[in-house]
Amino acid sequence: MAYVLGLDLGTSALKAVLMTEKGEWVAEASSDYPFISEKKGYSEQNPAEWVGALHAVFEVLHQKVSNLKEKLAGISFSGQMHSLVVMDSEMKVVRPAILWNDVRTTEACQFIYRTMPDIREITRNPVLEGFTLPKLVWLTQNEPETWRQAAHFCLPKDYLAYILTGELCTDYSDAAGTLLLDVTKKVYSDEILNAFQIPKQALPKLVSSTTCIGAVTVTMAQKLGIKTDVKVFMGGADNAVAAIGSGITRPGLALSSIGTSGVFLNFESNVLEAGRTPLHFFNHIEDTAFYSMGVTLSAGNSLNWFKREFAPEESFDELFSSASRIPVGALGLLFTPYISGERTPYTDSEIRGAFIGIDGRHTRSHFMRAVLEGITFSLRDTFELLKLAGRDAAEIIAVGGGAKNPLWLQMQADIYNRNVRTLANEQGPGVGAAMIAATGLNYFSSLNECAKLFVTYSDKIYTPNEENALAYEKIYAIYREIYKATKPLSMSLAKL
Repeated sequence: MAYVLGLDLGTSALKAVLMTEKGEWVAEASSDYPFISEKKGYSEQNPAEWVGALHAVFEVLHQKVSNLKEKLAGISFSGQMHSLVVMDSEMKVVRPAILWNDVRTTEACQFIYRTMPDIREITRNPVLEGFTLPKLVWLTQNEPETWRQAAHFCLPKDYLAYILTGELCTDYSDAAGTLLLDVTKKVYSDEILNAFQIPKQALPKLVSSTTCIGAVTVTMAQKLGIKTDVKVFMGGADNAVAAIGSGITRPGLALSSIGTSGVFLNFESNVLEAGRTPLHFFNHIEDTAFYSMGVTLSAGNSLNWFKREFAPEESFDELFSSASRIPVGALGLLFTPYISGERTPYTDSEIRGAFIGIDGRHTRSHFMRAVLEGITFSLRDTFELLKLAGRDAAEIIAVGGGAKNPLWLQMQADIYNRNVRTLANEQGPGVGAAMIAATGLNYFSSLNECAKLFVTYSDKIYTPNEENALAYEKIYAIYREIYKATKPLSMSLAKL
């Protein structure tokens, strides 16, 4: 039985998930790499670190799987979005990659909007510091020597695919996050490229996620201890691939992902109407599909902050246990998780978090419950935007920290007022990348068919408690008013 390998090139580590062609788990491995942050707001990485991590995970996999060389048939990728790799005419990297969480580009974003006020009609996404186009504009304005050397631009997973095959390509889901793609037409926008003097020939060739871009080169096959007939498939952007790995392959399913940040993602079978909605709208892995999503900047980060500052000696299990004894609504205590600004629906870097309604009855357990509820209310903000756009989800798949505790899972079911379930084995991006390789190898007719074997859900389904859901409707309506009430105060405090 053949093996497929999913490589998840994340912000802090490369994770590898090895599965059989039938979706059975074989082995996993990971290798960390560091950040470079020479100035406040800068976040960079040396692409050589990714290549070193590639060698490291293959070394571990060979130790765990004796027949890896004989059985490995295909490789694909999930990659951190937006981050910029710059290469010269000889395909050599000329500077560290500027990562998605680098925020040096505020002035570049303003310049882009002044130059093309209606750019969102093409990109379907707002111009934010993390996206790729602002990084390119920043280079033209601040590193002219780098710009003179630059002959090729790509995203992180594209670079790793190039290292394996010698072919420089990207897929539509990742290209959608560059602000260079006309998302509905699936072509690079000449209007954008011309406006900012970006040569089209410097951009990777656009292909579908399941496209075989080539086989592993002889040199890399020798270094990694694999055969030269191993096929490499393009893969996609991390959120899209994580959705595939969570079974979000058809309408009616949404993803609630709570990590450091939070993502609420919905499968889209057709184009969401253009407009000024705060939702992101990207091409999905399937050729004709899309996905819409919103982001809570400090989801798990708010919880980690609360534990670190107010309960450093307590375990998360103890904190959750104490919160489970607190009634819905935490006796009138509300929390907004805007501790580092907020993305959806406000795109506001200056707003700050708040506890509202504190009185003498409240204990630390009430505050803990309010934090959990506030994070989930923030993600519901995205769900409400989707419903306003005529979208809905009959079932929500919970992943990340929000899927680790029964209290939080039931809370999500009650606040979203939808059924919630979890994955039996949560490695979404890695599994999704392995699914792309398996589908590209024609083991399955579609990713949806592949998901039936590769994605396994836990047996328990969390259904909304009617009484709790009705209570949360009233509380959420009050939560929605907090942003407007605290925005002027946050701005005044920021000026101090």
